[in-house]
Amino acid sequence: MSSSRASNARQFLAPMPLNPAVAQVIELIAKAKRPPFHTLEPSAARASYERSALILDIPPAAMFDVQELMIPTRDHASIRARLYHPVEPNWAVPTPTLVYFHGGGFVVGSIDTHDSLCRRLAADSGCAVASVDYRLAPEHQFPTAVHDAFDALTWFHAQAASLGLDSTRFAVGGDSAGGTLATVSALLARDTGIPLRVQLLIYPGVSARQDTQSHAQFAEGFVLSAKTIQWFFAQYLRDEKDRDDWRFAPLDARGAMPDFTGVAPAWIAAADHDPLFDEDIAYADKFERAHVPVKLVRYEGMTHEFFKMGGFVPEVAKAHADAADALRRYMNVTES
Repeated sequence: MSSSRASNARQFLAPMPLNPAVAQVIELIAKAKRPPFHTLEPSAARASYERSALILDIPPAAMFDVQELMIPTRDHASIRARLYHPVEPNWAVPTPTLVYFHGGGFVVGSIDTHDSLCRRLAADSGCAVASVDYRLAPEHQFPTAVHDAFDALTWFHAQAASLGLDSTRFAVGGDSAGGTLATVSALLARDTGIPLRVQLLIYPGVSARQDTQSHAQFAEGFVLSAKTIQWFFAQYLRDEKDRDDWRFAPLDARGAMPDFTGVAPAWIAAADHDPLFDEDIAYADKFERAHVPVKLVRYEGMTHEFFKMGGFVPEVAKAHADAADALRRYMNVTES
């Protein structure tokens, strides 16, 4: 659909009632009376997220092997990564790989907060998952996270043979801010000759300015608040000019924008009680207009962050299965 049709479609795609279990989660969050991120120092916000992120999560799935790695970056630093092998690598038939970037507004989150999600994607898809601990703001502002993400993708692709990975079957993925990094990395990969099978985008943030109907409708009381979004960006961006850089806002940046032609196909998970819902619809439209295969799946009654509520919200299992199925299909994984 075009941008105008996306806008019109939004009027007819009124959110379904909030999922009852998600509504309970929101009530529990309110009763816990934890200070909102935007009232905290970044270090305190990180500690709070690390403590709370696992409360609603699913149990970690068993893996054949989990490797802790250090990856060099272009500025001579090193960042952590965790490589999940769901089954024993077959060196004769290397494993397809998803390079994954965690969410957290570029300020909070880590490979530890997203450990169970990455294990589930690996277990259900049969793909190896490489989870990347890119550096966080405000200590490392834009575009450091973008550089770290693409440096990690480049490194894993270059080291594929030594790690038992199939360099011809790579994908990128991420949730929220990690989805932003994944889709930007997909464009950079196209331009540098790294072949990708799919970009797996879970409620990605892609807009320069938060002025849509869904941002207004779900500004408060739906897990991710408007104040927290702007606090994240205040930590991450060096100044307001960075909003117009396409590496921050691949949907609608006002600066020079890349052509989307030839970028990897996209699978997008959108939650219909998420401030980011409208921009995710518009982003799917952007792929369509560039004739890039895209599938947007609307998850009714869900909020931002719902992929990490599987321990409390039964319906999340279906979303995990959908994402894993998309990986299997695009990566041509034969189920054993």
